[in-house]
Amino acid sequence: MARREKKARRLVADGTAFHWKVSHRHRGEDGRTLDCREVLAVYPAEERGRLEVTFRAGPGRLVPDAYVPSGAVGMGEGGFLNLHEPGTSRALLDEALLRGWCTDAPQVLAVDGWTLFDAVAARRNEAPGDGRSDPEGVGRSD
Repeated sequence: MARREKKARRLVADGTAFHWKVSHRHRGEDGRTLDCREVLAVYPAEERGRLEVTFRAGPGRLVPDAYVPSGAVGMGEGGFLNLHEPGTSRALLDEALLRGWCTDAPQVLAVDGWTLFDAVAARRNEAPGDGRSDPEGVGRSD
C-alpha cells in the first residue's frame, strides 16, 4: 500500500520516537510562484518541541520546481540530498541535536537547512548505497 504524502512518518533516534514530514511551500504574487522552499518538520512523539529545517531557493541552491523532483535539495556542484529518505531526515535531526536543539522547548526551532547541508551530505556520503552519487537517485523515496 502506498504511503499517504501528508501523513507524518515515524523515526526512532537513540530510543526517542519522532515524527517527520516534508512539505513544499511558496507564496504567489500576480500569478507567479515566489520564495520556493522545501521544509522538513521533525517533532518528538512525547515532547512539545518542533524543528523546522528550511531550504530556500537561491543562487546555486536548488529546491523542487519543474526540473528538480520533490524532496531534492542541492547546491549546484555540491551534490543533492533527498529529504524523503529516512536516512537524510535522521542525519538532519542528528545534526540539529548536536548543535543543541532541545526537543522539549515550547517554541519552534527554525533552522536554515543550508547551514546543515555540508555536514549532513558528508554524513550521508559515509553510508553505503545512499544514492548520493547517482543524480537520477535524487527523486527516489526509500
